[in-house]
Amino acid sequence: MIKVDFHTHSTMSDDGGIRLEQYGELLERKVLDIIAVTDHDETRLARELHATWGERIIVGEEIDTTEGEMIGLYLQTTVKQGLTARKTAEAIHAQGGLVYVPHPFETMRAGLQESVLNDIADLIDIIEAVNGRAVFQNMGPKALTWATMHHKAAAAGSDAHTKHGVGHTYTVLKNLPVRETLLIELATGELVAERPPYYTLLAPKYHRLRNKLGHAQ
Repeated sequence: MIKVDFHTHSTMSDDGGIRLEQYGELLERKVLDIIAVTDHDETRLARELHATWGERIIVGEEIDTTEGEMIGLYLQTTVKQGLTARKTAEAIHAQGGLVYVPHPFETMRAGLQESVLNDIADLIDIIEAVNGRAVFQNMGPKALTWATMHHKAAAAGSDAHTKHGVGHTYTVLKNLPVRETLLIELATGELVAERPPYYTLLAPKYHRLRNKLGHAQ
């Protein structure tokens, strides 16, 4: 049983709080077997962790497109923000990455909407059907339906912005995946959706405020 979290935010994100050493602790304690580090428009810390932990860290990035957020997995370099969803997906594939759509259909967060998903369906690899922070606007069932209708892989990600939000929402695979086998493994994967402590949902606001105050000093 391989536990994978495809969506986490380190201190490299302005609203993230998982430190480099905490990722190591999570892997050492077997809380998870593989973790994708998906900071906002940045891959530096993810690449640093990957250099130490190899395939147990997936280099990812949550990218701001003109139509909502998109995650690239198995990236080599940071993808430029501010492109259209289609151009962003093409840029991810150009470097051998996989296109993962976080919290689709949401409006409280910058989820890609149905018209956009339909337009770029040919470029999407994975749909996030379970998001650990989707409490007040849970579009998971709709996301899973869309994935099924369009024959796309589905996955679960914690979207954790603090270490206490990790280990509750994740995807269980039968075998240790690499980029070339991930979609095959997801076909028989299990999506685990245990809600994290409610205080962890406030972590992005806390970290954003902390960083703002820190920069002001």
